[in-house]
Amino acid sequence: MSITAQLLDSVRLPGGGALVHGFALESRGDGARRALLRNGHELEVHDLHEVFAGERAPTAVFPLAWPGWDRGVHSVSPHGTFAVFSGQRAVRAVGAGGETLWEYRHGCWGPELDHPHTGDEQEVCPGLEHGSCRISDDGRFVWAHVVAQPEPDAWEERWVVLDARDGRELARMPLDSAASGSHHLSHPDGVHMGLCIGMGQDGILLHWARWDGDKLTGWDLNEGMDRILTDVHAGHPGFLTVEHYGADLQLHALDGTVLAQGEPDGADDEDPPYWDYGCGFVDADTVIASTAEFDEDPEQARHWLLDARTLRTRGTVAYPTGPVHSGARPLGDGTWLTYDDKSETLNRWARATP
Repeated sequence: MSITAQLLDSVRLPGGGALVHGFALESRGDGARRALLRNGHELEVHDLHEVFAGERAPTAVFPLAWPGWDRGVHSVSPHGTFAVFSGQRAVRAVGAGGETLWEYRHGCWGPELDHPHTGDEQEVCPGLEHGSCRISDDGRFVWAHVVAQPEPDAWEERWVVLDARDGRELARMPLDSAASGSHHLSHPDGVHMGLCIGMGQDGILLHWARWDGDKLTGWDLNEGMDRILTDVHAGHPGFLTVEHYGADLQLHALDGTVLAQGEPDGADDEDPPYWDYGCGFVDADTVIASTAEFDEDPEQARHWLLDARTLRTRGTVAYPTGPVHSGARPLGDGTWLTYDDKSETLNRWARATP
């Protein structure tokens, strides 16, 4: 079945591909959606609603804490008054005026144990490994995935909760991981935080936790799982994942219980297709997923709409402008984004009304 898409908005936004293919889209439980785009030595913050309304100027601009460091996943406070950067050796909060508000020092993400440092805070050590951070939806806490070296020749990754006012550590959880990278996802319930840790060919680790102001409670969901955390929605108490190599999507309860599973459709005479890593909730009833990156023939690249509760395929998306050769990023409000690298155009789509 073919499902026609309707183009709602289209704007030129250099660097906007990170909204679809990276972690530049930061969504909040109140429905706010912002683009966190690196531009030179600055992090520009754009309200997506304002961007599509024609506003080109960012709502806030923060100087990068470490301009030479191009890794890590960063976060901006709900009101846009400060940003928190996940660095190679520290997590740092920066105010709207560019001033450092606080810094939480940790071990170096560089993979060589006990390697020397020059003392220059801008030094970038070899290695692509990185952590991530996320400011809570109420702006009170910062969750961060960091690395520590409790003793020589030792390596321990940690999930820490920091006071957003001063960077003071409130709680920590040791992690059994050796990350290549990570990202956070806050649940719209305002209570739970998810952490997804990629370890390359060694797999994926997935954790959920909550902080009640006194106790940090975590769920290790990794027994028998090798799945990427992709999305959450206010209409679902759990979360959505894709298998490490794209074999299937799964809808989970918050404790990890599998509620539904969906594999990509393929012709009987074809090799089985694989889901791309970017997928999620168009709205409470619909999930969008793609097979664009794994399809050897770009002309066969497809986006699919699925039932959000059963993950059964409803049909493929037909775009009036022709095939879209990249992924899609849903916004949870009935719309989704695509990005054209050649024209640097960000497009917002919805299902066409009959």
